[in-house]
Amino acid sequence: MARKIEIGQELHPFRHNDHKRPVTRRQFLAQGFLTGAATVTAPSLMSLMGGSRIARAQALPGCTSPVGGAGMIPFICIDLAGGANIAASNAMVGGPGGQEDLLGQSGYTKLGLPPELSPRQSVVDVVNRDLGLLFHSDSAMLAGIVSKALPGTLAQVNGVVFCSRSLNDTENNELNPLYGIAKVGSDGGLLTLIGSRASESGGKSLAPMHLIDPTLRPTKVSRASDATGLVDSGRISEFLDEFGAAKVVEAVERISARKVTRLEELGEQAIATSVLRSAYMESTQLVQIYSDPNALNPEADDIITGLPDSIFTAAELNQSTFEKTAAIMKLVVEQHVGAGCIELGGYDYHDSTRTTGEAKDFAAGQVIGACLEYAARSCNDLVIQVFSDGSLASNGEADGGANGKGVWKGDNTSAAASIMLVFSKDTLAGRPRMVVDPSQVSGFRIQIGFFSLDGSADTAATEISNSPAKLSEAIVLNYLALHGLDNEFTTRLPEWTLGQAG
Repeated sequence: MARKIEIGQELHPFRHNDHKRPVTRRQFLAQGFLTGAATVTAPSLMSLMGGSRIARAQALPGCTSPVGGAGMIPFICIDLAGGANIAASNAMVGGPGGQEDLLGQSGYTKLGLPPELSPRQSVVDVVNRDLGLLFHSDSAMLAGIVSKALPGTLAQVNGVVFCSRSLNDTENNELNPLYGIAKVGSDGGLLTLIGSRASESGGKSLAPMHLIDPTLRPTKVSRASDATGLVDSGRISEFLDEFGAAKVVEAVERISARKVTRLEELGEQAIATSVLRSAYMESTQLVQIYSDPNALNPEADDIITGLPDSIFTAAELNQSTFEKTAAIMKLVVEQHVGAGCIELGGYDYHDSTRTTGEAKDFAAGQVIGACLEYAARSCNDLVIQVFSDGSLASNGEADGGANGKGVWKGDNTSAAASIMLVFSKDTLAGRPRMVVDPSQVSGFRIQIGFFSLDGSADTAATEISNSPAKLSEAIVLNYLALHGLDNEFTTRLPEWTLGQAG
């Protein structure tokens, strides 16, 4: 925004008549005085570009260096659009006693497990404990995870399953927690939030309406070019190396600082001066860090692709599922972004077979495993949440091409669940510690809520059991608990409804 100033003319900022004077960075963003976009430009004499916090962190040998961020654990949610199975055939669910509190056989049949594969009647142990959180040993999702994540990585993982209903095959479930994660402190060096879909939540399912903040709307990232396109230091870095470019920007800063000093002399608010000075200084740091066009490029990251032991092959990166996964996991895990959402489509797979659903669940597992493995090789912690809009059920008819599992016959909201997985880079401490007392109000637990014997999520078990919006808040609460900050939930998230009547 610029306007011509006549000599001797008194200078005032642009203001909206129906808005109070801005005093915080968020208010500056909301009123258009600073940009909320992540595009990085060398600051000119006629414009002001606000950057985000940038700092270099010391990394261990062979590890990436997190850039910026707020010092909180990177967070990725995976939105399985359409109504996927999560409960029992993938992550184990149980009664009030937790994951191993067995359901009735009719419940396991509804959730797609015939007697020979159910924990109730199978003659062999069908429970897998490799991730801490219990999975069915024949889970297609687990198989996908294992195909991408090494055993040493899985040994550093733990998780929790949330037994909670959601509406079937609709965008109206308020399941996406990204805004809540941002509001309690998660942030990145470039952006706060990203998502693979150009929607208000970054995925298919909605974010809780009372948590949405337009200044935090996720930026769409679904391919490598979207990631690299977040940074444009201008053509300056084409002609100068990063140090020369930085010197030019510093010179611009000094000139611009005189303009800021002039604003002070004209009586402008100290808060505005502070924000503007910070914006210029951060722009210099951005040029120094991101002058290399490959800084954000997943295709130039040997951990992701290019080597025999990389996470993805070149052929896999030509698939949209893995292309967006690679872009988002790199930005989030390296803390260029605070949190991100990966939407995977086609999870409304009740086509009277089981093989279709198994293939989709395997792909979801590959995405989960790739994110965990990337965090491990980058020496960063990571939280992953997996959710879907509703679920589905089987009538017991077997699909011989899927190990005799029950075919998916139709949508069934009562079978819905969500999982949260946590990777810890601290190999000495082992898996993240779990709080398993189901009576505890807050904390990180192995199962929250429970299923009834007939395979339905009990809607009276907890306040989140029939409320997608409160499930989102529970995810945020458990995220804070991982930092030892769950006692600050109500102060960090003033819009909270969890624990309140109504």
